[in-house]
Amino acid sequence: MTAKPRATHTSGSPGGRAVRWPAEWERHDATWIAWPHCAADWPGKIATIPWVHAEIARLLAVHERVEILCHSAAIYAAAHRTLAAHGVTRNVRLHRCPTDRAWLRDSAPTGVLTRDGSLEWVHWSFDGWAKYPNHRRDAKVGAFVARTSRVPCTEPLRPDTGARAVLEGGGIETDGRGTLLVTEEWLLSRVQVRNPGLSRAGYESLFARELGIRNTIWLGEGCVGDDTHGHVDDIARFVAPGVVVLAHEADSGDANHRPSVDNLKRLRSARDARGRALTIVPLPFPRAVMMDGVRLPASYANFYIANGVVIVPTFNDPADREALDTLARVMPRHEVVGIHSLDLVWGRGTLHCLTQQQPAALRPRRGTARRGVTPIDGAQ
Repeated sequence: MTAKPRATHTSGSPGGRAVRWPAEWERHDATWIAWPHCAADWPGKIATIPWVHAEIARLLAVHERVEILCHSAAIYAAAHRTLAAHGVTRNVRLHRCPTDRAWLRDSAPTGVLTRDGSLEWVHWSFDGWAKYPNHRRDAKVGAFVARTSRVPCTEPLRPDTGARAVLEGGGIETDGRGTLLVTEEWLLSRVQVRNPGLSRAGYESLFARELGIRNTIWLGEGCVGDDTHGHVDDIARFVAPGVVVLAHEADSGDANHRPSVDNLKRLRSARDARGRALTIVPLPFPRAVMMDGVRLPASYANFYIANGVVIVPTFNDPADREALDTLARVMPRHEVVGIHSLDLVWGRGTLHCLTQQQPAALRPRRGTARRGVTPIDGAQ
């Protein structure tokens, strides 16, 4: 059993905790997902979504353990049946944990490595993207993940007020070497405000203390239709040290064109934590995906990098092939696999939004969750 999460002030030396947030392509012990049950997230389409989750688990379980949160006994049983029907019977563990929604990228904690190489969870406060009132169960997911994985966690405090710091994993992106990508739309606009009154410098202090970040690159806006109001994981992702893939809309008549051109200019003038210019690789957007008159945040940038495989959302679009080929070229050591996401994106997110990696510790603590193949029938 882990100790009670400890609060960490961020007003001291920026590098005081001596932690490093590893890049997504670094080794994982596991991927965490939550089984879908919130019908309001996918009106009229909820029946199809568990099968997408089963496909995610099928692909990931070949490469790493998949930990799945199940809202209730009924959801646990349904997940077990669906996974078994899809042939997913090993290297998967199911856990009973109440959730509001399935978007673990934002509600689950962020894994960092400490000075001695051990893993620690950073458990941000979660407020439903400053939009949805039903988020109290999701706010407890970080503590559950810490207890279940038997990994210590911290609860960061704001550098200005000492209150819990509100952040979501989909809004931050790192190269694992001290550089962070984030958008002004997410944290500095007056819409869906996470930490009222916290300044740009305050956020940079928070990133430095809790994630070991030495250089924060501020992009402008996210993609059209993003319910989170500016998460970076729909537009710009590191795929190697110094290499960023950027969702770029070439059509000047499309609403994503202007913000993508602005973000390209910002990246061209940016430097990483070591003072080096970035290599920028354009990634296309698919054609606009609409549902009930609403444009959805369909983006190939919402891919997820696991051990040996990259899963990429696809949209039955001519640009699917270009996106998959581009990602295969910049990540040649990984298998790149598309997952049909037209139904999934109706929930305003896709593959990266659903997943949260558990980085592999360089020096595992005694008593941490064991690695290896675990039959689904032995799930907790």
